[in-house]
Amino acid sequence: MTDDLPASVHGLLRLGSAAFAVLLALVVASAVTAPVSSLAIRAGIVVEGGNGWQLLRTVLQFSGFLLAALGYLAITEEWDLLRISRLTARDVGLVVGAGAALLVLQYAALFGLQSVGLGTAQNQATVPGGDPVAYYLAMIAVSLLVVGPVEELLFRGVVQGGLRRALDAAPAILLASVLFGLIHLPGIDGSTAEQWAYVGVVVGLGCVLGALYERTDNVLIPGLAHGVYNAAIYVVLLVNSI
Repeated sequence: MTDDLPASVHGLLRLGSAAFAVLLALVVASAVTAPVSSLAIRAGIVVEGGNGWQLLRTVLQFSGFLLAALGYLAITEEWDLLRISRLTARDVGLVVGAGAALLVLQYAALFGLQSVGLGTAQNQATVPGGDPVAYYLAMIAVSLLVVGPVEELLFRGVVQGGLRRALDAAPAILLASVLFGLIHLPGIDGSTAEQWAYVGVVVGLGCVLGALYERTDNVLIPGLAHGVYNAAIYVVLLVNSI
């Protein structure tokens, strides 16, 4: 049993298990997204490169993440990693406040990077394949209902929750956030320096979400806060496109 192992070995095993969960999510997401989106193109449901295609791929990717997270929990029989409870009125206020705080932190980080002559890369998910208004409106809903909750279930619930069983809060939050940042790397455009600057910002935001999960012990709160933050980004893009 892992309880009988030295703390350092237990920690390494948990880190390896967390990395496996993330790798599993990437593999399952790819296995789901590529064939289903190709089938949708051949069936004439979506046009490759269009808004519908991008939205479908986003939903499929995060469906893959969800399947992988649930599969990992089934394999490890660690369903208790997911700490979920009903939201109170105070929790709803915390979700909205945290989402707004994340947006402010992002813009503060971008301003700081620009002040030293360094920008960040662009996330491919923010680039519409057609009518920007329709795309941004759809992504507001997808962010709130799919992207934020699923990413937090995986990275805070499964990854951080697993690391927390072997590590103190700070290293567990940081390691989960680093994995969270790295998984964004393939989906961003820009120079190498801009890509890594983007990853650094994401790691910082992940640490905030991780601390929120540690404090509230309810994965719904960082999940919805993440969704509010992502949706707010699309609201800004929507306003700028009108």
